[in-house]
Amino acid sequence: MTLPPQIIESEDGSHTLISPVFNASYHSTKGAITESKVVFINAGLEYFKSTNDKIAIFEMGFGTGLNAFLSCLWAVENQKELIYHTIEAYPINVELAQKLNYGSLGGNDSLFQCLHTCPWETEQKIVPNFSFNKHQGLIENHETFCTYDVIYFDAFAPDDQPTLWEESMLKKMYNLLNHKGILVSYCAKGSFKRTLKDVGFRIENLPGPPGKREITRAIKGDK
Repeated sequence: MTLPPQIIESEDGSHTLISPVFNASYHSTKGAITESKVVFINAGLEYFKSTNDKIAIFEMGFGTGLNAFLSCLWAVENQKELIYHTIEAYPINVELAQKLNYGSLGGNDSLFQCLHTCPWETEQKIVPNFSFNKHQGLIENHETFCTYDVIYFDAFAPDDQPTLWEESMLKKMYNLLNHKGILVSYCAKGSFKRTLKDVGFRIENLPGPPGKREITRAIKGDK
């Protein structure tokens, strides 16, 4: 029997989990909420804030639900319509999610818990301008006709899940994006960025959160 992930407090006071499967943290121990805001909200959603009233997002790795929660709060605050699809191979249970402090820190615990208690494989309106669908399974087996403006590439690190960082997977991500869509990731390894370029992306190196010098934004089209 696999042990459940362990909750620890990161340096900004927000929780993260330690995976017993990969022996790795779900978010930065330097600050879970801080990292998610820098990588996915600031480098991802804010990129389209002035041009798109509707933004379609695909998240690889629902995990704790933190990225989805922050995105929903952003949608409400900025009056943008978000379509948010996410996939998770190893979901945490609802009881563990109830112990995470993201909802209380974000001022809306009922919204955070709704992301975990709502059904899988079903489109849900979490709030009027946030449409949410979570899929359980391996990304390698995931097929969809949907395309997206933003991909949150939030797998465990290349050393922990190497197959998810290979060219075939990054090509799959490229094909999921609309023209001029973006992929954002906390990873800034040279091998990762070279592979992104090989499949057709243009790379931007952006300042990272505490403990990480750079993060990556990859843009599809118009090199």
